[in-house]
Amino acid sequence: MKFPEDVRQLLVRRFQGKRREWLAGDSDENPWPMEIALDVPTEQAALRQIEDVRAWMSAWQGWQGSGTLSWRERHWRTLGVQRLPDKLTLNGPEKVALWIGEGKRWERAQSRYRRLITHWPTLARQLPRYFDVLANYSDTDFRRLTKMLAWLANHPDSNLYPRQLPVSGLDSKWLDGRKGLLADLMAAIQEDTANHLDFHNRCGLKAPPSLARMRVLDRLLRARFGGLGDITAPVEDLAKIDLPASHVFIVENLQTGLALPDMPGAAVFMRLGYNVDALAGLPWLARAKCLYWGDLDTHGFAILHRARSHLPGLQSVLMDEDTLLRHQALWTDEKEQHPAAELKLLTDAEREVYQGLKQQRWGQNVRLEQERIAWDIAWNTLQRLGCPA
Repeated sequence: MKFPEDVRQLLVRRFQGKRREWLAGDSDENPWPMEIALDVPTEQAALRQIEDVRAWMSAWQGWQGSGTLSWRERHWRTLGVQRLPDKLTLNGPEKVALWIGEGKRWERAQSRYRRLITHWPTLARQLPRYFDVLANYSDTDFRRLTKMLAWLANHPDSNLYPRQLPVSGLDSKWLDGRKGLLADLMAAIQEDTANHLDFHNRCGLKAPPSLARMRVLDRLLRARFGGLGDITAPVEDLAKIDLPASHVFIVENLQTGLALPDMPGAAVFMRLGYNVDALAGLPWLARAKCLYWGDLDTHGFAILHRARSHLPGLQSVLMDEDTLLRHQALWTDEKEQHPAAELKLLTDAEREVYQGLKQQRWGQNVRLEQERIAWDIAWNTLQRLGCPA
């Protein structure tokens, strides 16, 4: 027997799984009218649980809500004629939404969907993916989104920086969290969904220069810059300096990079994160021995893997099982692990640690942050690997 609460839970799951298809009006996903059998018991079952049956009938007798509730008579030998709730019929997604308290969100999403595809019919297939955007955005955010799409559609090759756009209410924080959404919707408006461009190229905008921060750890090399040793500059500019460094460290943590003392022939890049792609634009790195020291967690190995695609000879430092186990007292939790099951550019030893972290071999989401390693141990290792022979 399905009680009203059982039906509500069933409809919650169905709404969560199908709301996008329903918004698009997919003919293949058109269950209307939707009929939900309430699982009328047999007489024998009713006799075994008479109180439950009474509670079930009472719940439906007092029910008020969307949809049509059908009753049917049963002629039972012992219990006589009984009028029992048989099925619930819902004629559309709005009825499902009302049943589960999502009526306003459904109405808002549907209204906004219709408004957008009236302007840009090619959005009809892409917009349902963003049901929650349509349902949850404030009126202010939705107006801002609409104005942004309109401006970009009318100026496909503006070559402006995003902050230059004359769109009311636009700010960096709002835009930074919506680049993927805007790129996807612009691809649909341009009918070019097969060509996966990044946000700036897709929207005809100029990307801010990619900056990298580098410290030059050799006094003689700093003389090339008038003694300047801590440099933040566009990657394109750093590519032009042709620095004759013999060793280049790439460290994940800013303060680790700042803590490194002078070392002959050495330089260090700090806090690039996944922007290690920037290193591909520095041809002088190919002549140096490059070493990467990151957090001992799945994302640290993912960054190493990414960097190695540009620097095939890149060597990892202090990212081995022995280092991990010797610092067990300093472990923290990695909130969300990298999704890749395998990173093919890792060495066998690195891959073994990565797989161990993914498989929870040493505990749940184990992480050893770079800066947790005692500095004397770290410095001795870096000095041994970084000092010229």
